[in-house]
Amino acid sequence: MSRVQFEELLDAGCHFGHLKRKWNPAMAPYIFMEKNGIHIIDLYKTMGKVDEAAAAAKQIAKSGRKILFVATKKQAKETVSAMVKEVGMPYVTERWPGGMLTNFFTIRKAVKKMSDIDRLIESDQFNNISKRERLQIQRERAKLEKNLGSISDLSRLPAAVFIVDVMKEHIALAEARKLAIPTFAIVDTNSDPRMVDYPIPANDDASKSIAVILKAICDAIKEGLDERAMNKEAQAEEEVETAEDNNAEEAPEANEGRRRRTGRRPADKE
Repeated sequence: MSRVQFEELLDAGCHFGHLKRKWNPAMAPYIFMEKNGIHIIDLYKTMGKVDEAAAAAKQIAKSGRKILFVATKKQAKETVSAMVKEVGMPYVTERWPGGMLTNFFTIRKAVKKMSDIDRLIESDQFNNISKRERLQIQRERAKLEKNLGSISDLSRLPAAVFIVDVMKEHIALAEARKLAIPTFAIVDTNSDPRMVDYPIPANDDASKSIAVILKAICDAIKEGLDERAMNKEAQAEEEVETAEDNNAEEAPEANEGRRRRTGRRPADKE
């Protein structure tokens, strides 16, 4: 069964593409027809691509790796931050900091600076500095939080990047491609799907369209995380059982060894 239904995509307006004159010919396989000068996206193709992307995202989450979500356009900000936060994945909804992937070491330094400021604020030393300096530090912390807050836990490069609108986020897409990081993206009729590893043809301007596709991906990620947790729990139980079995096997051998050393059985008394 598909993760998204045709009617669900239709109601969300996922089928509405851009004006015909703005189209990218590479999107031809995903276009159903043209109506009133606007390209209509084939939602059956969308359904298949959502399932394909969701399966890949689930495996990444199951392996314990991170997917970075990028959506700085107004229509997607709130939706992305709300849904992605629930599954514990990093996201960028403000300005994309150039070099975030290709110059990841520098970005990590900025994140470390934010952590250092947090420690300073929590220490007694913070109360001993002037009010003006405290205000400057708090402003700097707020600025770092705005730009880097959602990626503060990203200790290494993400395993994949999910992009809403590859035209707007072309820098993020270029950086991911340069580093051979797999990419997922909602691609509209003015985009080139060949630039993306897992393209999902759909309207990337309507908030409802973005939400219905993002929900399917986040649900898949949650499933992957749940399966990972279950596997860890099962592995822990198996290790405990193995340890108990080993202890049970070692006990008679230990008693036999003691009997040989002392010349009496374990139950013998002085």
